[in-house]
Amino acid sequence: MNIFSRGQKGKLADLGCQSPFTIGLDLAGAGMSLDVSCFGLDSFDKLSDERYMVFYNQLASPGDAVKLDLGSGQGRFTVNLDALAESIVKLVFVAAIDGNGTMRTLGASKVRVGDAIEFPLSGADFQDEKAVILAEVYRKDGVWRFGAVGQGFNGGLSALLKHFGGTEAGPASTPAPTPAAAPQTNKVSLSKVTLEKRGDKVSLDKKAGGRGFGRIHVNLNWNHSGAAPAAPAKTGFLAKLTGAVGGSTGIDLDLGCMYEMADGRPGLVQALGNAWGEFDQPPYIKLEADDRTGQSKDGENLIINGDRFTDIKRALIFAFIYKGAANWAATDGVVTINMPEQAPIEVRLDGGGDQMMVAIAMIENRSGSMQVTKLTEYFSQQGKESAHQIMDRKFGFGLRWTTGKKD
Repeated sequence: MNIFSRGQKGKLADLGCQSPFTIGLDLAGAGMSLDVSCFGLDSFDKLSDERYMVFYNQLASPGDAVKLDLGSGQGRFTVNLDALAESIVKLVFVAAIDGNGTMRTLGASKVRVGDAIEFPLSGADFQDEKAVILAEVYRKDGVWRFGAVGQGFNGGLSALLKHFGGTEAGPASTPAPTPAAAPQTNKVSLSKVTLEKRGDKVSLDKKAGGRGFGRIHVNLNWNHSGAAPAAPAKTGFLAKLTGAVGGSTGIDLDLGCMYEMADGRPGLVQALGNAWGEFDQPPYIKLEADDRTGQSKDGENLIINGDRFTDIKRALIFAFIYKGAANWAATDGVVTINMPEQAPIEVRLDGGGDQMMVAIAMIENRSGSMQVTKLTEYFSQQGKESAHQIMDRKFGFGLRWTTGKKD
């Protein structure tokens, strides 16, 4: 592994990095909402083709030359230089704060290029900037190189877009007639939906020209480098929940879903009990492989077959603390719901007391449209009745419960 410092550059081939490769952005922004992006620039350092801005609203460039998998403050880009248009000579990787906070509060972070390069950085490298240009991959004299940048930027994502020559799309309106010979300006929509308060709702229509909503991706992520606040030693069941046994400090959260099909059948998708679900057959909801260490930068992921959404009446997205944190505020957890041709929907998990379970959002079929409602209701075990059972009774799914475990 080659450890780079700010300003250091090198040829990818000399560093043992062959295309395609991954660029991971691991940013410790506890309490902040961080967006990561890649700008594909031409020889004038401009975003001349908005399709080469890869971010939360556009997860891949043409030909999948750059693809993005998102997490909370994390991003993993897969880069295939051979698939890039000839006009794209530089890829710039950035992070921007959405909301409160500055880059000086960033914890120990890094940029990692496959297994070849690591570029560590932290808030000590910055002042009160709202964004940072982290790194770049660029072609010079026909050779692709990597540069560790680490340069703070005073504006947020909108200012970065303007800096690179892009134009942000404003609110939808009826455009004035344009002369046939006039050049067309490509614009980038930076819109996303953050459900701030319990009960906030957003309604979505089916994707254009499609029969449904496409592949709906629900991601739960959290501060993997954090640990729960110090507390007296615990034993027994509570110790297992809070991770206070076995010397483990890693936070492990589990994502799950209670559902009701259109015909009234209820069910459950979660890792406990190996109830993984299915994507191409009922219930059309599937939990991707659970990471038992709690250290996966991709977090927990649930996918819903939105093209079969007519078969689903409602789906309750929930999560619980399997180990490593005494409360949800210690996790810096965030759930993001992504689907084609829609702005991502974000719900932050920063409330509750010492409850281990949280009902995050309800996704409902409303006469063919999809309605997403923020719940953020927290539950804990009461006597012999589990938090699962109490949450089920609250929302009326009517499931039968037995003790489950991760095999």
